[in-house]
Amino acid sequence: MRSVLCLLLVLYGSGSLPAVEAPRVPLGTSIAELHFKDIRGLVRSLDDFGKPRAYVFVFTTTQCPLVRKTIPKLSALEREWTPRGVQFAAINVGPQDTIRAMAAQAIDLDAVFPFVKDADHSCVRALGVDRTPAVVVLDDQRRIVYRGHVDDQLRLGGDRPEATRADLARALSDLLAGRGIEVAETPVDGCLITAPVTTFEGPTPSFHAEIAPILQARCVRCHRENGGAPFPLTDYTTVAAHAEMIAEVVTDERMPPWYAHAKVGQFQNDPSLTRKERETIVHWVRAGRPEGTAAGNSSSPEGEPSGWRIGKPDLVIKMLDEHTIPATGFVDYRHLALPYVFLNETWLEAVEIRPDNPAVVHHCNMAYVTTKGAGEETFITGYVPGGQPMDLSHFDNGLAFRIPKFAGLGLQVHYTTTGKPERCRISVGLKYPRQSVQKQLRHVLLDPRRIRIAPEHGAFPITAEKTLDRDISLLGMFSHMHLRGKDMTFFAHVPGQPRETLLQIPNYNFEWQLAYELAPGTKSLPKGTRIEAVAHYDNSAFNPYNPDSRRTVPYGEQTYDEMFNGYVFFVDEHEQLNLTVDPRTGAVSR
Repeated sequence: MRSVLCLLLVLYGSGSLPAVEAPRVPLGTSIAELHFKDIRGLVRSLDDFGKPRAYVFVFTTTQCPLVRKTIPKLSALEREWTPRGVQFAAINVGPQDTIRAMAAQAIDLDAVFPFVKDADHSCVRALGVDRTPAVVVLDDQRRIVYRGHVDDQLRLGGDRPEATRADLARALSDLLAGRGIEVAETPVDGCLITAPVTTFEGPTPSFHAEIAPILQARCVRCHRENGGAPFPLTDYTTVAAHAEMIAEVVTDERMPPWYAHAKVGQFQNDPSLTRKERETIVHWVRAGRPEGTAAGNSSSPEGEPSGWRIGKPDLVIKMLDEHTIPATGFVDYRHLALPYVFLNETWLEAVEIRPDNPAVVHHCNMAYVTTKGAGEETFITGYVPGGQPMDLSHFDNGLAFRIPKFAGLGLQVHYTTTGKPERCRISVGLKYPRQSVQKQLRHVLLDPRRIRIAPEHGAFPITAEKTLDRDISLLGMFSHMHLRGKDMTFFAHVPGQPRETLLQIPNYNFEWQLAYELAPGTKSLPKGTRIEAVAHYDNSAFNPYNPDSRRTVPYGEQTYDEMFNGYVFFVDEHEQLNLTVDPRTGAVSR
């Protein structure tokens, strides 16, 4: 009996979260506009779908069991009806569902149509639904012409062997044929939609007591003077001035930047706010942003005296000249060599790329260069706003990166414009190991080059894989795509075992290319394991960053083309180098 009650609470909501009472919205009602957020956290509307012949919206949560069974039906209908001008979309209404969880559901159910979030239930009210997975169809004039189920097969209490009435398909047939829809409304046997919480329990938090410590721990690494963020979050006045925006981005999980699905893996560099921290910030904003009383030291960040996040470097190498960046427009990637050559084999424990004008650097990648040039195996590290420098001391296992004798360093820099002419010079700081080197940082790169992304495809799949030639301890993963990149998932196929998901990035964001680090010794993979990465690309018109949805997109370094880079970092489990390194030069002591 207790298990039945728990199931009912999940499906229909608890007493603290009231179910939605759907307003009576008659069939034929014209919908002037709907607003929702996409997987990137951007506010979108019906206009973003262009001018289809019909719209099909299915209301979803990540927990309703009928949603999971219904989405494959919608996908089959989408393949049939999209070529005829019908736009499909899933509207998530789960109060506990984050945008990232919503995006992960689309991957899990192999759906290519857009998934969007109705956080304030304005779409629920406008279209008059009260259960998931209710379906609403609008005609080309945005009038409600059908509301109900997909078909009559699925029930909460049990399913029919097969449907006897395909009501949604019949409604679309009638609509596109110009006939009156024979059955325009059908019952929805599903999960009651639960209204979002608008009140908070407990005492009202104040800035100095509750908010400043959260910002100090999670945000001021970038939101500080001369940091990579556009404004500091180190005093009450500035934070209060941005309060509404802060509440929005933490609710959407856009800040702090992190894109790994919480249900897949654990990563030692995860900066995400806890649910309680997010709720505390929103509660503070909704309560009027009380300052409270400052006690002890201020909330100013504690940084390295040197200004370097890796601590004072042993060697700093600077670009010879400044780069100039125009006020507006597209800036091609720039490639340069730094003025330094390693005369000996050199081992590095930490590397930091540091622009003197971080506002203009979208990202910067660094590799070592030999007489053979640079290649897959020569990549060292990168810089992105919000990311962290390569500091291998965090792994505490005698790990270091090897640079061969007579190699140099090369940078690939992607600048972004700010609205005025800018200048930038990049420095690189290096630190050498203070302990004996036991293991060399290694990686494999999944990099398929034969990319041909179909026009107007909302989730074009590309797969790459490599087989490990040794027993490894996994240390991290990194994904790089361009403007059409939607998601990437890393899998391990260990011989004789089920496929294991190592990392899922459900709502990849080109602006935030992050590394995902595992604690050493937490994940071992044997020789012969096949590492696979699966990515999807949104080449549809609904992608707000897409330069041209009508174009078949090839491989290319510039952002109007596409790339697929899946880096997997590891060490050889059996390696014991026992190298003594000179802490002044990074060279092996003889």
